[in-house]
Amino acid sequence: MSEAGNPAWWRGSVIYQVYPRSFQDTTGDGTGDLSGITARLPYIASLGVDAIWLSPFFKSPMADMGYDVSDYEAVDPLFGTLEDFDGLVAEAHRLNLKVIIDQVLSHSSDQHPWFRESRSSRDNPKADWYVWADPKPDGTAPNNWLSVFGGPAWEWDGTRKQYYLHNFLASQPDLNFHEPDVQDALLKAVRFWLERGVDGFRLDTVNFYFHDSKLRDNPPKQQRAVVDVPATNPYGYQDHLYDKTQPENPGFLKRFRALLDEYPDRTSVGEVGDEGRALKTVALYTSGGDKLHMCYTFDLLSPAFSAAHVRKSVADFEEAVADGWICWAFSNHDVMRHVSRWTPPDGNTDRMAEFAIELLISLRGSICLYQGEELGLEEAELAFEDLRDPYGIRFWPAFKGRDGCRTPMVWEAAAPNGGFTTGKPWLPIPEAHLRRTVDRQEGDPSSVLAHYRDMLDFRRRHPALVNGDIRFLDSDDNVLAFLRPSENERLLCVFNFANEACEWEVPAELGALELIEHAGKRAEFDGQAIRLGGLSSFFARTG
Repeated sequence: MSEAGNPAWWRGSVIYQVYPRSFQDTTGDGTGDLSGITARLPYIASLGVDAIWLSPFFKSPMADMGYDVSDYEAVDPLFGTLEDFDGLVAEAHRLNLKVIIDQVLSHSSDQHPWFRESRSSRDNPKADWYVWADPKPDGTAPNNWLSVFGGPAWEWDGTRKQYYLHNFLASQPDLNFHEPDVQDALLKAVRFWLERGVDGFRLDTVNFYFHDSKLRDNPPKQQRAVVDVPATNPYGYQDHLYDKTQPENPGFLKRFRALLDEYPDRTSVGEVGDEGRALKTVALYTSGGDKLHMCYTFDLLSPAFSAAHVRKSVADFEEAVADGWICWAFSNHDVMRHVSRWTPPDGNTDRMAEFAIELLISLRGSICLYQGEELGLEEAELAFEDLRDPYGIRFWPAFKGRDGCRTPMVWEAAAPNGGFTTGKPWLPIPEAHLRRTVDRQEGDPSSVLAHYRDMLDFRRRHPALVNGDIRFLDSDDNVLAFLRPSENERLLCVFNFANEACEWEVPAELGALELIEHAGKRAEFDGQAIRLGGLSSFFARTG
């Protein structure tokens, strides 16, 4: 658990992401709410995490499930009231949990009063608060920039007779960070939540804040390997040199950090989606102690699953980011759940879930868990008519969207809708999830839930896993082996990514190994070599 008065509590912390509309409904309308989260905070605390991250709950038309904000200083009635939020924060702090909230600063809803005023004329006080541009002589868009959600990144407005920029939905116009008044207004909203006691912010699309003021065309990508978006989306065909990750961004992040530093023990984590340049961007945004505290990339949120991929992702970060910090995650609200991404069709999803948490708690950095992964929940298969995600609706059937990882949390096997709601849930609850409810796994020492609690406790009791360094060791293709040295101990961590058993010979330089409580449920050590079962791990203390 986190410690009060520890300004570096976030380094090595364990964060639990809550998707509010899918966590717990207390009103019977089929959508989760803040009161529901508050009621379930003892469960979250029982996992042994340090903080919760709440996805957006601000006032919004919900075109993109709350990532289209129409009032940065209000709770949407769908989720409750400001008083409900204050109660949530108070209860979280009573349970020694920090509270991190999403901040969607790169764009707002087109229903935000700022945008309504901005689009009303070319000379109103907020005329330059959004990114407006004249058409080309033939009436087409100002340049070739594309929206992540499909189609051009420009939408025509008949009143101003100009185009406005939107990197996502047309109803999510981009704010113009080149305008100082915009920065001031957004920082005022951040201060509003700091004053209400939040402990940190997750910054959505943090590298999208600024655009190239010259509106230069993006060049084509030389290699059409798509990282952040499905290959079905033409967004991945461009090299995004000018529509994001601009050199002015660190200047705003310094202003943001200076504000946070006015309040004790606060933190920030930025989402960096920057194919091909993510680590360079993370290094820039987290260096110097005057910008973000930490960032995360999509490296381990991808379909790639191998010892080589994890080693390269971590090693590349360690090489690129000298004094920064990273937050690793395997699942979140935007990607397919990792047990479904990584388990072969004939594989054991429970074993994959257990292996994944063994690996995640061992990596150097902070870590983030996504609600339901501690139950081993798989990706839900939904019919087209059940989809709510505009991204999935746009690209169906080649890409099914993000609703499959957003279905409601399941609490009680015998209760209607798994105990999530007494009404009709906003997304269907798969029958398979009802076999993995919290109450079915509570008290079962062989459950995925028990293993998550066990491994989080293991991490907490070994400081080398929280704040130690990392050094990789030579290994075969399917084996990942590394040391986590710290001032008081040095741990050896070995992982077999294959489904078949293998052996790994312990280097003589490590000396004698002292087996510890999690030497491995499916591993054996004969004094010279470690025999690892399929998808298994081994931990030991070295000399």
